[in-house]
Amino acid sequence: MSAKVGRNKLTGEPASTPSGRGEASAFPQPTDGSELPALARRAVETFVSERRIVEPTPIPTPSLLAQRSACFVSIKTIKRELRGCIGTIEPEKNMLAEEIIANAINAAIRDPRFQPVSPDELPFLRYSVDVLDWPEPTQLEDLDPATFGVIVMDHFGLRRGLLLPAIEGIKTASQQVHTAARKAGIAPNESLKLFRFRARRFNE
Repeated sequence: MSAKVGRNKLTGEPASTPSGRGEASAFPQPTDGSELPALARRAVETFVSERRIVEPTPIPTPSLLAQRSACFVSIKTIKRELRGCIGTIEPEKNMLAEEIIANAINAAIRDPRFQPVSPDELPFLRYSVDVLDWPEPTQLEDLDPATFGVIVMDHFGLRRGLLLPAIEGIKTASQQVHTAARKAGIAPNESLKLFRFRARRFNE
């Protein structure tokens, strides 16, 4: 059984498979980023196996994990098939470490497209974390799905859909926007508000 995802929590990939305009992100960076997906793995394995939410270990203030940032956690099988992906457009926790823990658990058990992850699956899963920069208003011609993620919103701001950047199978800005709109339940003829964002991806 899958629980409904909250309004600020969105799935970031198709079911099948503040920032400057085009400037590099100002996020403080960890040494190699391996601690981000490692934390996502520990959060999922602990929760699925023990029904316990892990506590983040003490983190130095300059670390990216200590910053307040939105993120997405993606879980895939060893065959690279999507198994869960949930994140937040805006940060909900006091620091990224807490955001990763919450989103990793949600990706494992609350992605409405999939059954909850079972203990038997845990050794065969791989994790990645996308840390999102703040979104900015944009136009279709300023999108590049290899570089920017997109958020689409209906005219009233009631329905939102999101796609992360560099998603396999998404080649054009139009395809990216149409896919995100479909995920949000927005009809093709409805007017849209578009936002773009950069994300830093950390893989196992």
